Amino acid sequence: MSQQIHPTPRPSADATRRNEGSRRAILSAAFELAGDIGYDKLTIEAIAARAGVGKQTIYRWWPSKGAVLLDAFLMLSEADDTAPGLPDTGDLEADLKLVLRATVAELADPRFDLPLRGLTSAIMHDTALAATYVERLQGPVDELKRRRLEAARTAGHIAEDTDLDVAIAMIWGPLMERWLLRNGTLTTEFADRVVETALRGLRG
Repeated sequence: MSQQIHPTPRPSADATRRNEGSRRAILSAAFELAGDIGYDKLTIEAIAARAGVGKQTIYRWWPSKGAVLLDAFLMLSEADDTAPGLPDTGDLEADLKLVLRATVAELADPRFDLPLRGLTSAIMHDTALAATYVERLQGPVDELKRRRLEAARTAGHIAEDTDLDVAIAMIWGPLMERWLLRNGTLTTEFADRVVETALRGLRG
């Protein structure tokens, strides 16, 4: 006897819109709460209450509060309407200083400080989340940095044997370390010195 196969019904357009609305409400709630109360006090129950959804809705889509927060940052990244890529005016030093100054401003923004520290803590303790973070957020950002430095290497602005991954660590690493460990004041002057010092070594 033949077995009849019933196709899985597709969600309606209204259901899809409701799901997307709920998803965005959850991500916004997670980001806001991480900034208000910190990651340690952040709970799925609190996120659900602020978003106006049941906590089972969150658990159906995300395995942990860290995963929710990562997607919140991805949502913010997708909403950024600035052109992709790093500036390339032909002046590598000026371009890098512009980018690092913007990084300093973002890290100093109180709206981002606690949520970003929370996400950093989460990926330090969750290897699966860390892999997702690298794949979906850090990896694409590093690729943009790598392309700009590769163009500089091709143009002869840095040594032709420059290891681009090491160069990225040299340029952006000091800012992240100072921000994360709070072992010094994070200023645009510091960012400029980082660029100047790194390029002295990278130019060979």
